[in-house]
Amino acid sequence: MRDFSWKYFTLTGDVDAFLLYKEMDQLSAAGAAESQAELDAAAEAAEELAP
Repeated sequence: MRDFSWKYFTLTGDVDAFLLYKEMDQLSAAGAAESQAELDAAAEAAEELAP
């Protein structure tokens, strides 16, 4: 969806398509940060359980 909105924006100049692209970009970055935090927490828990 992110790529589609960017391509649509570049072809048409539609501001709404650009705003959709930016929103998808922000959601993607937030999801990546959340995933990294979950991985870090799991790694810390595994280290605590290791003998």
